Amino acid sequence: MIYPHALKQDDAVMIIAPSGPPTIENVLKGAKVLEEMGLSVIIGKSVYEQYGYLAGNDRVRLHDIHEAFANPEVKAIFCARGGYGSARLLPHIQYELIQRNPKIFWGYSDITALHIAFSHYAGLITFHGPMIEELGKGVDSLSLSSFNQLFHPYSSILSASECIVPASNFAVTGTLIGGNLTVLTSTLGSPFEINTNDKILLLEDIGEEPYRIDRMLNQLRLSGKLSESRGIIFTSCHDCIPSKPSQSLQKILYEYFTPYNIPVLFDLPIGHISPNIGIPLGVTVTINTNKNTVTIPSGVAMVLTK
Repeated sequence: MIYPHALKQDDAVMIIAPSGPPTIENVLKGAKVLEEMGLSVIIGKSVYEQYGYLAGNDRVRLHDIHEAFANPEVKAIFCARGGYGSARLLPHIQYELIQRNPKIFWGYSDITALHIAFSHYAGLITFHGPMIEELGKGVDSLSLSSFNQLFHPYSSILSASECIVPASNFAVTGTLIGGNLTVLTSTLGSPFEINTNDKILLLEDIGEEPYRIDRMLNQLRLSGKLSESRGIIFTSCHDCIPSKPSQSLQKILYEYFTPYNIPVLFDLPIGHISPNIGIPLGVTVTINTNKNTVTIPSGVAMVLTK
């Protein structure tokens, strides 16, 4: 995997909107937060455009991705908002351009489709973290402080509220991959589907009733993605409240993963919740089922200066 370089003061970064149209006012406020971190901010054309439920048509959004990676002055790329639309771009992205110009790429939710594709086709470590629009609205101190990892590489240990399936080994190691459950299941059966072989699979979602989570987990099971995984981190499912009598989400997870004897951590501060702590994807993490923790190393490389 390719580690992008850590940021330095006065580095230029670019905000793009590969999915839905953001609220401009909030993006500008979020850009100011980045500037307060000592960064110079470039805002892509897609941020200002709207094409129905998309931030500009596919050509506009694709152009911003390519421009951001091709511009040698841009050291990091931050996504403005989720929504829908990033998966539409997957067949048209120049992955060799990304591989030749590795840099920090940050976002979550619908951006999951890009995380998976960049990992598979460009070998790039990317970052699952709060959108710039959310920065503009205001985020908690833990979410905000997680941006520090882009400047100063450090490892972190995050705690889960419980380990639903402890497994036989108390420590399990694997490459972290995944993101939004709905988005990653939508790519199954395509050249851009997730590869879970010997991976630690990160899952999160929002507004999905337990039976829908069940349906998507079943789709992953039928496609062989669960049996290939070394462990599961189901971080959050915000507003996933059943409207009818239902199984609990914990029980659904227990039933699906117990046969594979792999650890399942549940309820961590990642995803559509607060705090939403930014983490690197593509790094080797360790699940400790005795302590209900996951240890996550740095996702950036320091730039050597003379």
